[in-house]
Amino acid sequence: MRNYPHFRRSLMAAKKMGKSFMWIRISGRWSVCAGAIMAMLAATPAFAQTSTDLGPVKVTLGGFLASEGLWRSRSETADIGSTFSGVPFSSTSTSHLSEFRFSARQSRLSVLAQGDVDSDTLLTAYYEMDFLGGAQTANSNESNSYNLRIRNVYATVDWDAEGWEILAGQNWSLLTLNSHGITPRNEVPPATIDAQYSVGFNWARQPQLRIVKNWDHQFWAAVSIENPQTTFAANDAVASGVTITNLAAGGSEFDKANNFSLNHVPDLIGKLAWEPMMDGAQPLHIEAFGLYRDFYDRVNIAATNGIGAAAVIQNDNVSGSGVGGSVAWTVVPKLLDLQFTAMTGKGIGRYGSGQLADITFLPNGSPRPLQESTMLFGATVHATPLLDLYTYLGQEAESANYANVGTTHFGLGNPGYNLAGCFVEGGSCSPNIEAENQANAGFWWRAYQGKFGSFRFGMQYSYTRLTSFAGTGGKPNTDDSMVFTSIRYYPF
Repeated sequence: MRNYPHFRRSLMAAKKMGKSFMWIRISGRWSVCAGAIMAMLAATPAFAQTSTDLGPVKVTLGGFLASEGLWRSRSETADIGSTFSGVPFSSTSTSHLSEFRFSARQSRLSVLAQGDVDSDTLLTAYYEMDFLGGAQTANSNESNSYNLRIRNVYATVDWDAEGWEILAGQNWSLLTLNSHGITPRNEVPPATIDAQYSVGFNWARQPQLRIVKNWDHQFWAAVSIENPQTTFAANDAVASGVTITNLAAGGSEFDKANNFSLNHVPDLIGKLAWEPMMDGAQPLHIEAFGLYRDFYDRVNIAATNGIGAAAVIQNDNVSGSGVGGSVAWTVVPKLLDLQFTAMTGKGIGRYGSGQLADITFLPNGSPRPLQESTMLFGATVHATPLLDLYTYLGQEAESANYANVGTTHFGLGNPGYNLAGCFVEGGSCSPNIEAENQANAGFWWRAYQGKFGSFRFGMQYSYTRLTSFAGTGGKPNTDDSMVFTSIRYYPF
């Protein structure tokens, strides 16, 4: 019994030591777990098997299922693709209302089929679709009857030894930035959730016939003839006694509720690309391109008219053009990518995400291409193999082109237009947009990536500001803050 206090002290020490040993074991387990998590974040994840052979043809499936949400500070009454030029001004009631929507319509499916005819000739067919079609009968009341639509559908023939490729069908326009050479399925759209991408991004997806030549996979040259279409400025008017035909309602195979511009010459685009070899790699991609367009209408000048012209009925035809270039640079492999694109010209509006006008009209009804410039800067940080951070800064801007006949004002950006109503809700307001500026940032996190595909979560914020030309009563502007979320499962 005399040794009991000593025994109790020994027992207490043993208990404390046991606790210490337990803490060491627990700490070790947490260290192992933390190490495993860090290793998993640093490791390159495995990918699902996406291809299979069907006889001599290799078939690859792609696409994703999307559940997405959006909030806008000003209601555009738009789905997951914004209308950047349609942000309402203060005169419109929706400018004072916010907007929230859920959407699954950006879900996508693609099928790629490839076959080697011989050791030098490769045939490829590609079909890509989503659900962003909006038929006149579609609505969000109950069944959400939105329809499947074509994104891209085309075929290519490649002669590798000779360096030639022919593409026919609907694809991204040739002037869209590529990441490698001038090759399909290597386009570089902004990584945004917004289906309209970013202000300053130059693109279209349209039918075309393209011919490409490459030299040693370092230098490429291409030419493409592409489907034409024209966008028109607001406030388009002509003098009294002058009428124009520049649009027609859809006919066979078109929706009759939609109007289509009158075009008789395809858009013609040429592009050069260069990827210099640097230390055994090609981290730099440089492009230069040129665009030729044609605009067309029918003019009827009556014997009595407001411009004192002779009576005549005739077709008016005028050309537009643009030049531009892009740079995509892998600054630090697997860490930092930068890109920059710029374009300037007359009549190039429809090729920008902001969808500014291609042309306005002179008082005599003649089409007048509008001077425009676009630019986009983007940066992507691959923080880990599972986490990408991105930001884009873009602008699209037009120059005024107008005329006056007496006290009557015509054209785009005419300072004689009365814009006082733009500052009063319910006021009469038809401003011409001079510039669109946008900044956005977001991230994509691949929560899972492995043999069962990829599960991703993304979020994006963008701020868009529209500035109009000045008129009597002031220079109105408007802006919109937008937040997007996306949950996507890529099964292939």
